[in-house]
Amino acid sequence: MSTYRLTNEAVLNALRHVEEPDLKHDIVSLGMVKDIELGVDQVRFTVVLTTPACPLKELIRQRCTDAIHAHIGPDIQVTVNMTANVTTARTEGPVLPGVKNVIAIASGKGGVGKSTVTANLAVALHKSGAKVGVIDADIFGPSMPVMFGAEMMQPRIVQVDGRNMLQPIQQFGIKIMSIGFLTPPESATVWRGPMAAKALTQFFTDTNWEELDYLLIDLPPGTSDIHLSLVQTVSVTGALIVTTPQKVALADAIKGLAMFRQPQINVPVLGVVENMAYFTPAELPDAKYYIFGKGGGQLLADKFSVPLLGQIPLVQGIREAGDDGKPAVLDNDPITGEAFREAAAALAQAVSVRNATLDKTKPVEIVRM
Repeated sequence: MSTYRLTNEAVLNALRHVEEPDLKHDIVSLGMVKDIELGVDQVRFTVVLTTPACPLKELIRQRCTDAIHAHIGPDIQVTVNMTANVTTARTEGPVLPGVKNVIAIASGKGGVGKSTVTANLAVALHKSGAKVGVIDADIFGPSMPVMFGAEMMQPRIVQVDGRNMLQPIQQFGIKIMSIGFLTPPESATVWRGPMAAKALTQFFTDTNWEELDYLLIDLPPGTSDIHLSLVQTVSVTGALIVTTPQKVALADAIKGLAMFRQPQINVPVLGVVENMAYFTPAELPDAKYYIFGKGGGQLLADKFSVPLLGQIPLVQGIREAGDDGKPAVLDNDPITGEAFREAAAALAQAVSVRNATLDKTKPVEIVRM
C-alpha cells in the first residue's frame, strides 16, 4: 500500500522547484513536463528539452528526481524520460517553411577553418538526434563536397507541389547543397556578385529541404552580396563567428561580427568558436601548445558580450579527415570529438536561449541609397 500522496498535482508542484538552467524558469511553467504516469510509490514522466544536444540533460534529470524525493517522498521510484523538441523563433513563410533554425557561420577572414567547423558541428548536432542541413554559400570556393566525400555526386530533380526542385545530397545524415555539386570540380565559377547571390537564393527557394532543426550556412570570408542576400531572403536565427587566436584573424572576425549587429541587419550573434586554439600532438594528447597565441577567442567574445562556444584544437587528424571526406567528429577521437561535441551542444544551447528570450526573426529589408 502506498505511503505517499502521489497525484499528478503533487508531481507538478514538486517539479516547479526544478529550474531550466538556461531559461531561468521552472520546467512546469515552461511546458516541459509531459505524460505523467503514477504507480504504487513510483512515478514516470517525460521532460521535453529544447534541443537533443542539451549539455545539461543529466543535470535536469537528477534535479527532477531530487525534487520528487524532497517534496513528496524519499523512497519513490522516479523514471524520467528525456526527449526533445527543437524550438524556433523564425517567422514561418514561403521560404524554408519546415526549417526551425537558420544559423549563419561567418569568419571575416579566410583560412580560419570555418568550413571544417561547419561540417563537424553539423555532424555533431545530427549525432545528438537533430535533423541538420548545410548550405555551402561560398559560391567561388565551395568546400563541402570535399569535406563530405561527395565530389562526384549530383542532386536529383524532384517534383514538389508541381514544381521542379533540387533534392539535397545526403551524407552521414546531413542534407547538403553546394554549387560544387552543379559544376565540374576543375572549373572556376567566374560570376559577378549579384549572380552568386542569385545562386544562393535558389538554394533556399528551389531546394527540397523538408523539415530540419538546424540549417547551417557556411558563408564565404568577408562581407559581401552573399551575406546581404542571405539576410534578405530568409529569417536568420543567429550568427556564429569562427576565428583563430592571432590578432590579424581577430581584426577580421570583429568586422564580420559587427556586420550582423548593424541596425539595419540586426541578426543576433550566438557566440564565437575559436579554431586552432592550441596544438596537441598525437603522442602527447594532454599537451597544449598555443602556437597562434592564447585567449584570442575569449577576448573577442568578451568584447562583444557573447559566449565562447568552443575551442577546437589544431591536430593532424582534423586536416586528414577533411581531406578524406569524412568529418573528424565521426572518428570518435577523444580530443577532436569531444571538442566538436561540446561546441555543438553549446551552440544548440545558445539557439534555445535566443529563441526563448528574443523576438522572432524575419528577412531583413535593406534600402539601397
